[in-house]
Amino acid sequence: MRNIIGIGGAGSKIASKLSSDSAIVNVSEVELDKVAAKEKIKAVLHGGTGAYKGCRMDPALGEEAYASVSHELESRIRGALVVAATGGGTGNGLTTALMKHLVEQQDQIPVEEKTLFAMILPYARLESDEFVVNTSEFLNNAVASAIDSGNTGNIFMFTNRLKFEQRIPEDRFNQMIVDSLQFFLAIPRKNAELKLVDGHVDQEDFDLFLSKPYFNHFTYFDYDPGVDFGRQLQENTNELLLPAEQPIEALFLMEIPAGGDQSAFYSVVEYFNHQGVKPIYSVAENPAITKPRVTVAQLYSRKPAELVHDFNTIADEHAQTKVKKTLNQFVELEPLQVNMADEARKVKTTGQEDIVALLKRIHKI
Repeated sequence: MRNIIGIGGAGSKIASKLSSDSAIVNVSEVELDKVAAKEKIKAVLHGGTGAYKGCRMDPALGEEAYASVSHELESRIRGALVVAATGGGTGNGLTTALMKHLVEQQDQIPVEEKTLFAMILPYARLESDEFVVNTSEFLNNAVASAIDSGNTGNIFMFTNRLKFEQRIPEDRFNQMIVDSLQFFLAIPRKNAELKLVDGHVDQEDFDLFLSKPYFNHFTYFDYDPGVDFGRQLQENTNELLLPAEQPIEALFLMEIPAGGDQSAFYSVVEYFNHQGVKPIYSVAENPAITKPRVTVAQLYSRKPAELVHDFNTIADEHAQTKVKKTLNQFVELEPLQVNMADEARKVKTTGQEDIVALLKRIHKI
């Protein structure tokens, strides 16, 4: 299992569930105390502020606090999985600083030292506008630069959409993310433990796949050889993750019951070949199951432009709503009725008021 590092409140909770040996990082001592973890790393803001309040949804404070833990984190993230939410200040800010560090590396980072990121995105339609704006800026800047640099490994883009739409308690939703990741990351172990009947994905192959600087959408489901694989893949996308774009690389493990059809995997290979992708794969016999099961990962390189646009659009809607509410709080003034001809006659008669004074008096300037 890779080293797991949780950053911020949400990231720490998920990291601690992923591994009892995880390290968690936070600015707030209160938040650190809430999570059971083997190692707790306290980041410090300038002047020691933030010990109890944290970064108050301000990523700039998280970036500022990075200086206090930069040396420790930069050595720990090699080959690790970093888990953080993008909406708040600590997770967003510290992860932004970490990604900037990776972007600045001049030498190519070895495959086994590439850092994976599991990002938890807010559900833009129901979560606060601060979370939305923070995430939009994070995707446009830190994530885009990291992907372009080629110095990160896979990035898993989880989303809170399912949590809010199905009203799932936070602890159970976090466990769903953990179970999902653990199932996917178990592929090399299954290849080592189960009887292989075709192909091979060992730890080295798996690490190479994970070292690619792309977004990873993985899913798993019982596979029916009599139904088109593309249709099954579409119907069984991982709802915890953002939908995949056109894949540029793919990997899958097919598990078949003892005595099952060992040729069932050919349909999966053919599907990806039609997508212009030659997948790496393995087929293993698993006596503990009664139906074929496939675990498949697709890597895509397209930046989530539509997501950023969605976040920005909703952020604008929130801002406009705030403006309207603010304006509605003011007392509505009655219209000022002014007869321009009468006012002009007054000026002409008295000779004491110039045009500038007139305009000021009738509130035109």
